[in-house]
Amino acid sequence: MKEKTLHKDNKLNTSGESSILVLYNDDVNTFEHVIKSLVEVCGHDSVQAEQCAMIVHFKGSCDVKIGMVEVLNSMSRSLNLKGLNSKVEGL
Repeated sequence: MKEKTLHKDNKLNTSGESSILVLYNDDVNTFEHVIKSLVEVCGHDSVQAEQCAMIVHFKGSCDVKIGMVEVLNSMSRSLNLKGLNSKVEGL
């Protein structure tokens, strides 16, 4: 089991590299498609997915998941295959 440390900035840091999965707004996909995709790919519940979709719509982007870079890269590829615009950024 990997050791986890809570730092002053309250972000959980593991011995692996942590990153953020960012979803960007587009003028193509419906709210329903974005919500369904976030539930399927990221494991969000419907309320969380709806909130992320609204933030993306009004702000242009939203951090939808924090975690290990390898896992987030896989999620990003899956979202992109569904026609959404996402990418993984470092913390």
